[in-house]
Amino acid sequence: MNFEPLTVYAPAEIRCPVVLDSPHSGSHFPADFGAAVSEYDLRDGEDCFIDELYRPAVELGMPLLAALFPRTYLDPNRHAADIDLALLENAHWPHPCVPSGKAAIGKALIWRTLDDGRPIYDRVLSVAEVQARIDSCHKPYFARLSELLDAAHARFGVVVHLNCHSMNSVGGPMAEGRTGKPRADFVLGDRDGSTCDPALTALVRERLQAMGYEVAVNDPFKGVELVRAFADPGAGRNSLQLEINKRLYMDQATRRPHEGFAPLQRHLMQLLAELARWPARSDPNALTG
Repeated sequence: MNFEPLTVYAPAEIRCPVVLDSPHSGSHFPADFGAAVSEYDLRDGEDCFIDELYRPAVELGMPLLAALFPRTYLDPNRHAADIDLALLENAHWPHPCVPSGKAAIGKALIWRTLDDGRPIYDRVLSVAEVQARIDSCHKPYFARLSELLDAAHARFGVVVHLNCHSMNSVGGPMAEGRTGKPRADFVLGDRDGSTCDPALTALVRERLQAMGYEVAVNDPFKGVELVRAFADPGAGRNSLQLEINKRLYMDQATRRPHEGFAPLQRHLMQLLAELARWPARSDPNALTG
């Protein structure tokens, strides 16, 4: 790989148990991508500017992990064995597969199609090519996020993991949810209550609604591998996927931020400041570590 796969925006001092990650905001295109569509088209799958929106969280004492490679090259929000056999030579993968069902819409570990249904490749991929992407991108991302979450949990006895995303304002033919259906301002995903304390999910929903936003929960996005893999609410490990409608902060045609970016960022920082205090409200001893 011709660049570092990830970066961590780290505060001088970790002051609270909130950890953020942005797995889909990367836009550094590896030389070995070999896609049949343009980089502009490939960026349709990008969570544009999500890492920038959350960057001020560092000033609140929260680390932010961000992928630098594009989601369409490899999606770190998938199990490493979520292989789309339709992309491989002879439809063969020599290791066990852990399918999530995302291959049906062309969006397993390695994306096969864009949201509009166009194929990303005009070729099949080799096993060696896919394995190299796993080794250079997926493994480092999971390892670093695990380190950040474990460190917060060890220090505070609890961790609040926000898995940060954005979504197109309406669903496409190969996207989740009904094609052409307008989406809410925010979608919270806790895999039907299995990855996050329900009180925390409710708090996020209520605070965003109080700011004037329309908020959906688990519709159409429930959360995928990054919240599933690291969550254990009973042990104080809470993971919540947070999807932001791109229309709130950017022009989706030009892919540039608009005047809504700064107000949204202020609201997000207000929400994060509230989450930094949430464990203390839930358990007076939670932040004494």
